Amino acid sequence: MTLEEFKKKAAKLPDAPGVYFFLDARKKVLYIGKATSLRSRVRSYFASDLPKTRGQLIVSMVEKAKAIDWRQTDSVLEALLLEASLIRTHKPPHNTDLKDDKSFNHVVITKEDPPAGGFPRVLLVRGKNLEAEFPPETRLHTFGPFPHGAQLKEALKIIRKIFPYRDTCVPCKYTKVAPLLYKGATFVGCKPCFNRHIGLCPGVCSGEISKTEYERIIRRIVMLFQGKKSTLLKSLERDMKIAAKKEAFEEAARLRGQMFALQHIQDVSLIKDEYRRPFEISSFRIEAYDAAHLGGSAAVGVMTVVEDGAAAPAEYRKFILRATKAGDDPGALKEILSRRLGHSEWPLPKLIVIDGSTAQLNAAHTILKEFGVQIPLVGVTKDEKHRPRALQGLPAQVGDKNIIKIREKEILLANAEAHRFAIGFHRKKLRDRL
Repeated sequence: MTLEEFKKKAAKLPDAPGVYFFLDARKKVLYIGKATSLRSRVRSYFASDLPKTRGQLIVSMVEKAKAIDWRQTDSVLEALLLEASLIRTHKPPHNTDLKDDKSFNHVVITKEDPPAGGFPRVLLVRGKNLEAEFPPETRLHTFGPFPHGAQLKEALKIIRKIFPYRDTCVPCKYTKVAPLLYKGATFVGCKPCFNRHIGLCPGVCSGEISKTEYERIIRRIVMLFQGKKSTLLKSLERDMKIAAKKEAFEEAARLRGQMFALQHIQDVSLIKDEYRRPFEISSFRIEAYDAAHLGGSAAVGVMTVVEDGAAAPAEYRKFILRATKAGDDPGALKEILSRRLGHSEWPLPKLIVIDGSTAQLNAAHTILKEFGVQIPLVGVTKDEKHRPRALQGLPAQVGDKNIIKIREKEILLANAEAHRFAIGFHRKKLRDRL
């Protein structure tokens, strides 16, 4: 298929949420992505500035692709769930190459021994912790990996409002031991938990729901994650009619409300962060990185963003560092940048600012090269009082030689924000350990 044929096919895609596939000559899936608008998203892969905005790995994927396919969904939420299911099934090579799959999230539905038998928890678990914290024999279901962690959290909030479930609370009604200690929290008697009060738990702690009723909720959640919304709606409709026939009108009304919610999913919270379309961004985005630790403990890293001269706190990101040895500042920067560049759904900046000089600049340059990304780098060196002393650009990476002079205030703002944000996050991690 020629480039023009690709563009014509992309133009025929619906302007609707869904999942898209890039296929090679043998119809093998190369890459899977989700989109708020399939048409806009797929067309972006044929923009002239693709190498700059998305990197060489995406360019090579598009070059290998010989066909495009897609599945339209009714909502962004369903596209998010379907994308994870399909990535797990097909294991597309370019999804794996572009992201650190150990940082992906999974949704785990647990098996529960007495006293919580019959009341599984629905939990969000990082990929690198999955096997250690939840071996296969402790799980009823595992969904994922989910590449978009922040969106998954928002998705779970939406799902939980429709189908309230148990997460970390302990159903003390079903134990002979009281009070029951669980992760430092004390549950006395059968008082409803906070989530029960706000409608996010069906009353497991207080014994307001039977095992049979709760298992029905879990089955409905499983069907949603499996992409069986039509089957789920039919099941809810059938149960609603049965409840009405038994004159259980309150139950019938609740089921009708769940059906309506599924058919009118309000996923604005997912749409607002859905692919900022870096290929269309005209603002000047600067990303700054910094790390903080105390003798190697509570090591953290951060990313801050300045767009057109103003800080953009909603774009800031935190990283807990686990792979870097104590005191290895260039190594810490490598770990932060590797994980950041693993998120191909985040827009790429036009300038990267780091705290440090030659060693840190070389470390950053190495990671950018590995990811096939060309972005100018600027290092900020400090004096003994941690005040900016000089700005240094890596040769052949700064691009416009006047960029440091032109963007000096923005560079210093981004660097100051990174330092402030890193120290704040580090102090919080230390307090959490006390």
